[in-house]
Amino acid sequence: MTHVTRVLLTGWFSFLHGEVTAGDMLAADAVRDALRSASIPCDTAWSPVFRPDGLRLENTDPAAYTHLVFACGPIHSRRPPGHEAGAPLCELHRRFANCRRIAVGVSVIDPADPAVTGFDVLLARDGAGQSVSAPDLSLRAPPPGAVPLLGVVLTEGQHEYGTRRRHGEVAQTVQEWLGGLDAARLPLDTRLDTRDWRLPATPDQLHAVFSRLDAVVTTRLHGLVLALRAETPVLAVDPVAGGAKVSAQASALDWPMVLPSEDARPAELDRALAWCLTSQGRERAREVAARQARHATARSGGAELLADRPGGAGLLADLLRHLGHADAAAGREG
Repeated sequence: MTHVTRVLLTGWFSFLHGEVTAGDMLAADAVRDALRSASIPCDTAWSPVFRPDGLRLENTDPAAYTHLVFACGPIHSRRPPGHEAGAPLCELHRRFANCRRIAVGVSVIDPADPAVTGFDVLLARDGAGQSVSAPDLSLRAPPPGAVPLLGVVLTEGQHEYGTRRRHGEVAQTVQEWLGGLDAARLPLDTRLDTRDWRLPATPDQLHAVFSRLDAVVTTRLHGLVLALRAETPVLAVDPVAGGAKVSAQASALDWPMVLPSEDARPAELDRALAWCLTSQGRERAREVAARQARHATARSGGAELLADRPGGAGLLADLLRHLGHADAAAGREG
């Protein structure tokens, strides 16, 4: 057996035309953790698309390694679409022929495939002729870290605001900022659709999502309102120069974390999100939700039902008056 001096850890995540999945990365973490625990030096090769600053296969010196480990995924010699060179795994075998090559935690479709036979050792999780399967290596990765779960509700429409629209610039700034956060980002839409399973079909379905989030980032009025209704803190950005309905609604609800379009900069967004993720932000969202819930559930004989805006009887009371039910509205207020 070749004495190990240094291992190059690879996977489909190492190829330019490969892909990086969460499972593959966790499998690589598990392998790397095991190697380090055994005091075996290793480097990891990454796709330049996914990790531009990482070690690239084409920049590695095969002579610097005694062993190559390929972790996770299916083993096959198919070429990805648009890939003019040979099959990635076959190229890997050719280039690192001097290394002892080991595949671990992989799926074997065809044992006779040259991508399979090119390995000196095959430690499969499943495959043809294998009666017992092994748990996936992702389950052996170190425990996950805690990251916030953010719902993202953006709009680039609302052309009715004409020259005051800053929707495109704000959306781009917010999206670039979100991409740099260590957070789970969940794109959401307040639009309902009974034909598209990716969209909620009822308000309750959307509420079920909002209520499970740590915070919401939005440029939409109803992104703000419905998140607060679910007791979830909101970082709202008003995409209209000078402020419009998002700012107006934040004021009506006494919600402090709304930024004007001109303040939508990374430092300000960081500050606002940090507050939303505090216990103070969560408690403030609960207070807003509770205050509005009292109006919604008050008995018909209570004045609270109609006092849904400061200094006035409320929009619903106004509606009743304009429909000729002034006496009924007055009776409820009394």
